[in-house]
Amino acid sequence: MDREVPGGPNSLRFGYGTNGLADLRLSDALALLADLGYDGVGLTLDHMHLDPLAPQLGARTRRLARRLDALGLGATVETGARYVLDPRRKHGPSLLDPDPDDRARRVDLLIRAVRVAADLGAHAVHCFSGATPPATDDDTAWKRLTEALAPVVEAATAEGVPLAVEPEPGHLLATLADFHRLRRALDSPDALGLTLDIGHCQCLEPLPPADCVRAAAPWLRHVQIEDMRRGIHEHLPFGDGEIDFPPVLQALAESGYRALTVVELPRHSHAGPHLAEHSLSFLHRAAGAIPRVPQGRTP
Repeated sequence: MDREVPGGPNSLRFGYGTNGLADLRLSDALALLADLGYDGVGLTLDHMHLDPLAPQLGARTRRLARRLDALGLGATVETGARYVLDPRRKHGPSLLDPDPDDRARRVDLLIRAVRVAADLGAHAVHCFSGATPPATDDDTAWKRLTEALAPVVEAATAEGVPLAVEPEPGHLLATLADFHRLRRALDSPDALGLTLDIGHCQCLEPLPPADCVRAAAPWLRHVQIEDMRRGIHEHLPFGDGEIDFPPVLQALAESGYRALTVVELPRHSHAGPHLAEHSLSFLHRAAGAIPRVPQGRTP
C-alpha cells in the first residue's frame, strides 16, 4: 500500500477558540474539546477564561498547563477579549491610542500573554493592531504601533514564543501587505510572525484564501479558520459562507505549517458545543477531500 507523503492532510491539527465557548467554564470547555477529538485550543485570555489581570496568574497558568497536558491538548494564546482591559470600550485600549499610558496597558497585557504562552508551552501569542483613532494620521498610527510592539517582540524573543500579528478588517494593520510593512519597520525579527485568518482572506484580500496561505507560509505562526463572504466581515459557521475549504487545507498541509488551525466563532457561544462538534466534522471531511499523493510521486 502506498504511504502518504509528509505534509498531507494528516499533518493538520485543529483547535477551537474559547471565545466561542464563553458560556462554558474553562474546565468544561477543555474537556468538551478533548472529548470531541480536537488537537488543541485557542485560549483567549479573558475574565471567564484565565483572567490575565487577576491575582496568582502564574500559579493558575501552571495548573492549566497540567490540565492541557492531561487532556492531550496543545494551545495558542489569543488576546482578542472584548472588554478585558476597559469595560466601556470594545478592544480598548489599543496599541494606537493617543494616551501613552493607555497604550502601555495593552503592551502589558501582551507581555503577560507571552509569559502565559511560555508557561503553557503554547505555539504562539496572537495580537492585532487596533483601529486607527479619529484625527490620527497614518504615519503617527504606524509609529505608535511599531514602538508599542517593540518590547512585546523583545519579550517574545526572550521566552522563545512567536508573536503572531493578525491582519484584521477595519484595523490599521488589515492586510498581508500591512503585516510586511510592520515586519520591515521592526527589522524583521525572528520572533515576529503572522496570524492568518482564513475568513479575512475571503473578506478583503486580493488573492483567494488558498493563495493567501501560500503567500504567507514563511511567516505563518497561527491560523484561524471560519467561513465568510466577500466584503462582509462576519465570522460564519462552516457552510454558511463562500469559502472552498479543501484547497485551503491542502495549501496549509503543503506549506509546512504544523501548529494549530483554530476555529474562530466569537459570536456563537450560545451554540458553542454544537458548533464545536459540527466544525470538527466539517474540517475532517474537507481534509478528506484533499488528494493523496503517494510517497515517491510528485503532484
